[in-house]
Amino acid sequence: MNRPHRVAVLALDGAFAFELGVPDKIFGSAWWDDLSPRYEVRVCSLDGGPVRTSAGFAAHVEHGPELMAEADTVIVSTIRPDGPVCAVGELPEGVEAAFAQVREGARIVSFCSSAFVLAGLGLLDGRRATTHWLLTETLGRRFPRVEVDPDVLFVDEGPILTSAGAGAAVDLCLHLVRRDWGSEVANTVARRCVFPPWREGGQAQFIERPVPREADVGTAETRSWALEHLDRPLSIDELARHANMSRRSFTRRFREEVGTSPGRWLARQRIDHARRLLESSDLTVDQIAGRAGFGTAVSLRQQMRAVLGVSPSAYRKTFRSAASASDGR
Repeated sequence: MNRPHRVAVLALDGAFAFELGVPDKIFGSAWWDDLSPRYEVRVCSLDGGPVRTSAGFAAHVEHGPELMAEADTVIVSTIRPDGPVCAVGELPEGVEAAFAQVREGARIVSFCSSAFVLAGLGLLDGRRATTHWLLTETLGRRFPRVEVDPDVLFVDEGPILTSAGAGAAVDLCLHLVRRDWGSEVANTVARRCVFPPWREGGQAQFIERPVPREADVGTAETRSWALEHLDRPLSIDELARHANMSRRSFTRRFREEVGTSPGRWLARQRIDHARRLLESSDLTVDQIAGRAGFGTAVSLRQQMRAVLGVSPSAYRKTFRSAASASDGR
């Protein structure tokens, strides 16, 4: 029997109740065919005692920081943005000692405003990171060694991952399931939780902007059309023509609606399509490269190494092995 992946959720004073429950909901919905869990999720506090939440009630916590020493993944749940950590950079007493226990090789994750905790510990120095868009400017100003990305829902820097506000905690947890077990398992978990397995774009689409005029045309129909034609070269000019817009207007509206440029979005869709085919089909790498619009296997290999850090064959071997293990239980 495989040992479940151990997740420790650190609840600090003022934790947001919603995000505090997200890991158990998402990871707790990932199980093997015999219904045994793929993850074990437990909550801890700095002293093993109750933690006040932002919702006006206390969360009864059964574990102390020693739980973090056993964890494969440590998650710091969202904290109040007007509290001492975000407002003046004052780390809670005991947090440094708690993180000193985290074993080498464990993943460390922050939800929303708790990125300030990781930054205060120096864990984000020299890394990309994100937080709620209302806090990104403050995070970047206070910690200039952190490369703050205000546009994305989450950032995966390998052993360190950060997410934006509230719902982005779900996006990041689904991403971790996808990273651990592949798209099929992550999609199943998303369906069980009645949540989209992948939300397009980033948090830039949620930043307050003037309301668009009713006559303005959106890009959703063109995005759907592009997804049906990933096997062919698609230029921004062609996408703009399909949307009946000028290139400039299309690019502006696309970024407003999706939170990224058309070129970056299209490249990501091609990579994701290739990943799904590698996980679920017996097509050769050359065939997958053609269907995903990369043209050649060489181009697909280059893009997958740049984005995911692995070759198509290594990716297929990893996630086919996970699927086989699941089928054999």
